[in-house]
Amino acid sequence: MAGAELTDLTVAGIRDGFRRGDFSAREVAEAFVAAVDGADALNAFLVKTPDHALAAADAADRARSEGAPPPLSGVPIGIKDLFATQGVPTTAGSRILEGFVPPYESSVTARLFAAGAGMLGKLNMDQFAMGSSNETSAYGDVLSPWRRGDGGNAPLTPGGSSGGSAAAVAARLAPGVTGTDTGGSIRQPAAFVGITGLKPTYGRCSRWGIVAFASSLDQAGPMAQDVRDCAILLEAMSGFDPKDSTSLDAPVPAWEASMSGDLRSKRVGIPAEYRMDGMPAEIERLWEQGKAWLRDAGAEIVDVSLPHTKYALPTYYIIAPAEASSNLARYDGVRYGLRVTPGQGGLADMYAETRAAGFGDEVKRRIMIGTYVLSAGFYDAYFRKAQQVRALIARDFEQAWEKCDVLLTPTAPSAAFALGEKSADPIAMYLNDVFTVPSSLAGLPAISVPAGLDGQGLPLGLQVIGRALDEQGVIDAGLAIEERAGFAAKPEKWW
Repeated sequence: MAGAELTDLTVAGIRDGFRRGDFSAREVAEAFVAAVDGADALNAFLVKTPDHALAAADAADRARSEGAPPPLSGVPIGIKDLFATQGVPTTAGSRILEGFVPPYESSVTARLFAAGAGMLGKLNMDQFAMGSSNETSAYGDVLSPWRRGDGGNAPLTPGGSSGGSAAAVAARLAPGVTGTDTGGSIRQPAAFVGITGLKPTYGRCSRWGIVAFASSLDQAGPMAQDVRDCAILLEAMSGFDPKDSTSLDAPVPAWEASMSGDLRSKRVGIPAEYRMDGMPAEIERLWEQGKAWLRDAGAEIVDVSLPHTKYALPTYYIIAPAEASSNLARYDGVRYGLRVTPGQGGLADMYAETRAAGFGDEVKRRIMIGTYVLSAGFYDAYFRKAQQVRALIARDFEQAWEKCDVLLTPTAPSAAFALGEKSADPIAMYLNDVFTVPSSLAGLPAISVPAGLDGQGLPLGLQVIGRALDEQGVIDAGLAIEERAGFAAKPEKWW
């Protein structure tokens, strides 16, 4: 097969074709390495690791000749730069970690590599995963491979914070990638670029070795071309990890083998509170179409209420910055990363100057918000109250499950917007997460599936939210949408 044909294959297509002997793992790796080298204009990769991908490919070819290749043999992937990778720079998109080369491997990447996957490189991201457009990276914006159909050349956001991950899959630079989702950072970028992104139940994937943003919210997950690929990757990524105190000690189901788009006997809830004022008509129409697709798959559509949804964004933007201000206190110029030595002054000046130079504006903004809400006199009024509201949001979902098995909502309130369009207005940027934050606060699994195009020819996604640990239900409903949407659009190459 030609290189371009190989890079169009899905994770499942590569895995199965490799096992049949249609091509070698080396051929696949070389095709993707060439694609990555030819896409510098997107700025999706911060570090390229062709040697890692090729070495894994050679190991896969040897394992196939011996008759026992691991499950992801022959599949090269991209890794979001939030995951520590042994011997490979890890920056979290920030200058303050410039030059940091971890002497250890994150649990998630270790599992993927043990399953036979090779690494094409580290993917660009919003700094410390704080952002919805990949414009806060210290290493430049990631450009979406998509362009509006009006003939304009305005560069578009790939979403964030996993923008590099999303762009890499959409541009066929990697068949699958890792992302992280704190308030929607897997699902929103997946929707913006027309791919599938799956956030599992909080605790399904170990957080050990992932640079922390908000510890009670951060969760790793896969991004790929379709639902099957996400199921395959999630099986390899998941599992109990004694090094992570929040890791769930639960068996990893065979999600791929159990996949079914037949939703007979399933009830799909439509939360009234997600129908918001000012929602674009095309988002509303797509949501209605999604309901029709799931009804066609055999599901019963029921109306449900999540009354505390309107408090989700303010709750999130108290809890997440508070946890960030605590987690990011470790970056002080003493142990690793950037150190700015003041001309005069002592240790405190070194701390201050290092953090001032190393952190970007959005990170500083969230640290300041978080420090404020945790400070004496404000803790009870803000942080404690937000935690109480978070419990009410989680209770809303528990009550909804009495009436339905999964929920269907839009993924994002719009298609991708132009870079620079919202960067001057933090509140407008935060509103991008309005549909994804509630399930993050409740720790629930959710998937975004590409379901159509807007009037400018840009992708739009639908989101399925499920009960805790019911990734299968989410995957099945996502598959039912995928089968009926028949989404096959991909960006025309301009890079």
